[in-house]
Amino acid sequence: MAISRRDALRLSGVTAAALTVSGCSSHLEFVPNDQKSEAGSGSTSGSVNRSTSVGLGNPAPLPPAKGPRVVIVGGGWSGLTIAKYTKKYAPNADVVLIEQRTEFMSCPLSNLWVVDAIELDFLMHDYLQAARENKYNYFNATVVGVDKEKKVVSTSNGDLAYDHLVLAPGIDYDYSEWTTDLALEQRLRTEYPAGFKPGSEHMSLRNKVLDFEEGNFLLTVPTGNYRCLPAPYERACLIAHFFKLEGIEGKVVILDENPEITIKADGFGSAFEKLYADYIEYLPSSKIVNIDLDNKSVETELGEVIEFEDAAFYPKVRGGKLLEIAGVAKDSVFNKQEGDINVFNYEVNGYPEVYVTGDARPMGFSKSGNTANSEGVIVAKMIAGKINGAPKTPWESPLTICFSAVAMDPVLAISVNAGYAYDKEKDSFTFANASTNEKWDGRPGINNGKGMHEWAKGMFRDMFN
Repeated sequence: MAISRRDALRLSGVTAAALTVSGCSSHLEFVPNDQKSEAGSGSTSGSVNRSTSVGLGNPAPLPPAKGPRVVIVGGGWSGLTIAKYTKKYAPNADVVLIEQRTEFMSCPLSNLWVVDAIELDFLMHDYLQAARENKYNYFNATVVGVDKEKKVVSTSNGDLAYDHLVLAPGIDYDYSEWTTDLALEQRLRTEYPAGFKPGSEHMSLRNKVLDFEEGNFLLTVPTGNYRCLPAPYERACLIAHFFKLEGIEGKVVILDENPEITIKADGFGSAFEKLYADYIEYLPSSKIVNIDLDNKSVETELGEVIEFEDAAFYPKVRGGKLLEIAGVAKDSVFNKQEGDINVFNYEVNGYPEVYVTGDARPMGFSKSGNTANSEGVIVAKMIAGKINGAPKTPWESPLTICFSAVAMDPVLAISVNAGYAYDKEKDSFTFANASTNEKWDGRPGINNGKGMHEWAKGMFRDMFN
């Protein structure tokens, strides 16, 4: 019996079954202070001279540091970039990247894999290769405690003393505006994952799309500075295109808590209208007030009840919970969302040798791969400057270059290129010198589609070679 294209796509996803990837912000435990043993303190500019046997357990199985030790927690786009460039700018530094995953999977471009427009191999990369090529140490472990006074990181595989510490734990999800029922939250995480942490969530989402038969496929868009502002709209376009190609009698329903499309509104809006009028229903200002998973329906604050056959619920985004474990979370116990840092140099307030970077930092920069990579180079210069005794590095704007696909076969995409500026009156950062290319029809869209792939190849080369 011949197999259908959809069955073939399901089988192609089997190659991903070995992925059991969890983000750096999960499976972490709080460590009571009374469990920590005594240790001396050391210079933030010299090499580590403290015993690594302090903390919760035994020393990490790493050779003694031969120079100032820089420990980076989190192997995403930010952590990988900082590890590479700190070693490049300060060759005498002993750089250790701690990451609990054994392989890297990219969140950028993953929407294309969900609809089978690219191969999984394009997203997967090797931490060991990155460490070899860039002459730092990759340490596969989970952080379970940070002692900022003694400058020790405790992990599931032993303790490390540090001179400089970078925390780049990425995002976690905050379901509290939808529910305080932990059973419902766990069902949402398991049955309808958001799909913005790379790994199992993406595998689940892909299977949902490939198995979909008919009805409403519900996607949500949170408020605030969530991970990758255009990604939910890109995902909607690609799933709609898949339904269109496969002749599936389904519709993508987008419940957006924002009053309008948050970015690239012209490009996405025209795609919704001209390409997917029969496949996408966009509902702005739609805040969910009730979720009934047993009956597969949600209710918005406007009283609308929307039924669905399947869904991916994307809640509000917060910084990884490692921030709380390390005692560097911003604000009160009720609002530990992002790192409590000096926004011009990424240093934790009160602990200038500790940094928070990437999607866990509080600035309004885009929570996207290119931004984290660009920012990582800047932070690496700052750390290397301290090690080398150089003058303080002045603030630099990170750069956001972002491509979003609106169709596949061929891939058509829209793009934005922007920096940031500080507004003293508003005490916040805003886009500066932003330019967009939102025409997806004809040659502009095809060129952007090609540019998206070349951009990704360049980013992966930069982090892993």
